[in-house]
Amino acid sequence: MQTRLKVIANNIYRYEVAIVFSFRTFNNDIESNEKWWRSTRPISGVEILMSPKYPKDRFVYEKLFNLFGQRFLGNGLITARDHDQWYKQRRIMDPAFSSLYLRGLMGTFNERAEKLMDKLSEVADSKTEAHMHRLFNCVTLDVIAKVAFGVDLDLMENTTPFPQAIELCLKGMVFYIRDSFFWLNPRNRPFINKVREACTLLRTTGAQWIHKRKVAMQNGEDVPKDILTQIIKTAGKEESMTQEDEEFMLDNFVTFFIAGQETTANQLAFCVMELARLPDVLEKVKKEVDDVIGMKQEISYDKLGQLVYLSQVLKETLRMYPTAPGTSRDVMEDIVIDGVHIPGGISCLFNSYVNGRMEKFFKDPLTFDPDRFHPDAPKPYYCYYPFALGPRSCLGQNFAQVGSHEDVRNQHKLAENITTHAINSVGGAVIIDGG
Repeated sequence: MQTRLKVIANNIYRYEVAIVFSFRTFNNDIESNEKWWRSTRPISGVEILMSPKYPKDRFVYEKLFNLFGQRFLGNGLITARDHDQWYKQRRIMDPAFSSLYLRGLMGTFNERAEKLMDKLSEVADSKTEAHMHRLFNCVTLDVIAKVAFGVDLDLMENTTPFPQAIELCLKGMVFYIRDSFFWLNPRNRPFINKVREACTLLRTTGAQWIHKRKVAMQNGEDVPKDILTQIIKTAGKEESMTQEDEEFMLDNFVTFFIAGQETTANQLAFCVMELARLPDVLEKVKKEVDDVIGMKQEISYDKLGQLVYLSQVLKETLRMYPTAPGTSRDVMEDIVIDGVHIPGGISCLFNSYVNGRMEKFFKDPLTFDPDRFHPDAPKPYYCYYPFALGPRSCLGQNFAQVGSHEDVRNQHKLAENITTHAINSVGGAVIIDGG
C-alpha cells in the first residue's frame, strides 16, 4: 500500500509541476490577444477587480444564465453583470451572512459535524474505506439546507435526488462552457436532457421551499430564524419588489447550493488529503484543537477565532487548491495599468490557481506550508484571492469557513486513523482507509 501511495503521489506531483510550469511559461506577467488579456501582476487585480466599473466577462457569466436552454443561475449574485441589479440583490442578502447572524447558527454546524464524525467512526470500526469527497458533499449540502432553508435532508442516512441533480448541473456547466457545439451532437442528447431535468428539479424545489416559508410567515407561524427567513424579511422591505426579483431570489437559491456545496467540499477533501500526507501538520492541528476545545462536543463562534493554526491550514489549502480557478472582467474602454496599455473590448483574466503557485509570490509554491499564513508572516496582498477581490468577492466566504473549521476540527478525534499509508486519490476523489 505504501509503494502504491508513493507511485500515486509522485504522479500527482509531476502532473501538478507540469501544469504550473506551463502556466508560468504562458503567464510571464502579461499575455494577450485580440480577445483577452491575462496578467499575474497584483496591481492589475487592484485596478480592475476592486472597481465596480468593470462587469463580469460576458462570454462566461452570461452562459451560466441557463444550461442547454433551461434557466440555471439566471441573474443571481454570481452571474449578474449589471452593477445596479447585482447591488440590489447583495443588499438583500448581506444581513443573512454577517458574522453576527452566523453566531446563532453554530448549533447546526456542530450537529452536522458530529453526524459526519459518527459516520467516520463506523468506517474506522469496520476497517473499510471512506470516500471523503462524497461525504463532505453530503455534510455540506446538509448544512446549507438546514442552516439556510430550515430543511433537514439528513443525507448521511437518507438518499434524495438533490445531490445527484447538483452534480449533473456542475458536469453540464463544464461541457456547456467549454464546448459551444456540445449540444449539437445527437449522442449527447440523453445527457443534456438529464441536465435540463436536474436544473428543473433544483428550481422547482427552491420555489416550493420559498413559497412554503412565505405562507408560514404570512400566517404568523413560528418559522426558523435561518437565512431564508432573513432574506424574505429583508426583501419584503424593498419598495419595488417585482416578479423578476422573485426570480432573482430563486436564482440565488440555486447559486447558494451550487457555489456553496461543491466548493466547500473540495476544500475539505484537499485539506484532509494534505493532513494525511503531512503527519507533522496534522499533529499541530490536533494539539491546537485539544488546547482550545478540549473534549467539548460543541464549539462557539468565538472559539473558532482561537484556532489560528487550523485557519492557516485552511488558507494554505485554498492557495494550492482554490475553490475556483479565477475570474474575469470585461474592459470596454482603453486603460493603462502599471504602464501597460489594455485595449477596450477585451476580457481581463485573473487566475488565482496560477498566482498561488508562482515562485515570485510564494517560496517553494508546491510545498504545503501553513506557516505562510502565520500572523507575523508577510501578507500576500492581491496575489492570494480564493474568494475574489473587491465588491464582487464571495458573499458566503465566512459561512464556508465556519463550516470548514467545524468539520476539520472534529476530525482530529479520528486523526490517528488517518495515516500516510492509508490515503489514495481516485478520479479526483480522496479515499481514506479505515482502521
